[in-house]
Amino acid sequence: MIVQVAGVLITKELDRVEILTDGGVAYELAVPLNAYEAMGKVGERAALHTYLVVKEDGWQLFGFTAAYERRVFQKVLGAKGVGPSLALGLLSSLTADRLVRAIREKDVPTLQSVPRVGRKKAEQLILDLADKLDDLQQGSTATSGAGRSAAPGTEDAIRALVSLGYSTADAEKAVRGVLDGGARGLSAPELIRAALARIGGR
Repeated sequence: MIVQVAGVLITKELDRVEILTDGGVAYELAVPLNAYEAMGKVGERAALHTYLVVKEDGWQLFGFTAAYERRVFQKVLGAKGVGPSLALGLLSSLTADRLVRAIREKDVPTLQSVPRVGRKKAEQLILDLADKLDDLQQGSTATSGAGRSAAPGTEDAIRALVSLGYSTADAEKAVRGVLDGGARGLSAPELIRAALARIGGR
């Protein structure tokens, strides 16, 4: 089992990164938004806690900034009808701490704010996981603030929202709404979260 990857960051996108290890092997990892935000620039060293998902059509490696976040991802995968893509979407739309809290508190509206999570899916998450999260210790999912001074990543934010399940039109409307509301100078992940909040009415 691959539990951690460390090396030089050679590719950094909103939903995936590539890390070249000292041994000369490069790994592609799917990551939630906070991992993207916390990591440094391309060319700098990086390390991620990882979880390998093996399916019939291939293997996929997921990366997280903290072991706690990886454990939350694993727990969520145990819910009925939740695959890796949706589990990653939950962690991208909500922080790991907020996701755990929403499930424990049976907060259906918060869970429904995540793309592709309707009421039935939210209730299923609560049914399957509410009593199985007691062994999780609250973790710090705060980011390092990397990239907060960068120019707004409008196109990146729209592309990420589309990958989370929204139509291009809805994604563009939400992102433009945030920018028109005066929220300038946000990093791409901050812009995405603000757009998600706008769509969800939170």
